[in-house]
Amino acid sequence: MRGLVLALIAIVAGPLAARADGDAAKGQRVFNYCVSCHRIGPGATTLVGPELNGVVGRKAGTLPGYPYSDAMKNSGVTWDEATLLRYLRGPQAMIPGIRMTFGGIRKDEDIVNLIAYLKTFDAAGNPVAPPP
Repeated sequence: MRGLVLALIAIVAGPLAARADGDAAKGQRVFNYCVSCHRIGPGATTLVGPELNGVVGRKAGTLPGYPYSDAMKNSGVTWDEATLLRYLRGPQAMIPGIRMTFGGIRKDEDIVNLIAYLKTFDAAGNPVAPPP
């Protein structure tokens, strides 16, 4: 019984601990999944999808000049770590009716690292130092 309890704690606590801090360098490599539609960093512009500077903390569907679907504009989502984790697993499953056709990222570790990378740029595309 004790082994089962410890296993359950590891299953629950592992992903929660991983969410606290990802590896931005690894996340930059994961961003290769996104680069065909999105840009981030200095000089980033909107392509098929909106540029992602400052996305963490931003309300979904609010980047000026991007023609978001009604589903995204009316989602009520704010992009925090937990929401991005869920969204990046399966965008259409989380917000049906959006235009994003990406199927999702399978590994939570990759998503956590991607979020860490996204957090390295402010809304103007300037690099932000990670917290100590």
